[in-house]
Amino acid sequence: MVLAPARAVAYPAPMTIDYPAVTKTILALTEGESDAVALMATVVCELHHADARFDWTGFYRVTGPEMLRIGPYQGGHGCLSIPFSRGVCGAAARTGAVQIVDDVAAFPGHIACAASTRSEIVLPVWNGAGDLIAVLDIDSDRPAAFTRADAAGLAEILRLVFGRLPG
Repeated sequence: MVLAPARAVAYPAPMTIDYPAVTKTILALTEGESDAVALMATVVCELHHADARFDWTGFYRVTGPEMLRIGPYQGGHGCLSIPFSRGVCGAAARTGAVQIVDDVAAFPGHIACAASTRSEIVLPVWNGAGDLIAVLDIDSDRPAAFTRADAAGLAEILRLVFGRLPG
């Protein structure tokens, strides 16, 4: 029996998001839709499967004064409710600013919804009237997984999709 020489196995590079392509896909899928929850479900699905860094991807919706409740998401279980006064999601809702956390263990008041989360990015979501309607939360099981380029790409998607919703 003659054995063939061993060949190196080529593994694909880790998948990272192509923001222009994902934006185009999301806009095509959501064209004409005005239901915020349907939009959130579609955005989450497309984002979650577009990047290997994204371990948990979901929305927390503003459901009352200073309160977020879980919305559409992909990944393991999330926290059911988060007050604006707590955690990374609460900080994004409270300040209206993008939160990029390289090490969630070092973030004061971090809420550990999943033990596997090492880093996180959270962006506020505004409707066309400028009302905060949700935050987009993306967790990674890798430390320092998110960059300003991610913040810019995600913010543009959120602006294009949710900015067209009336107040």
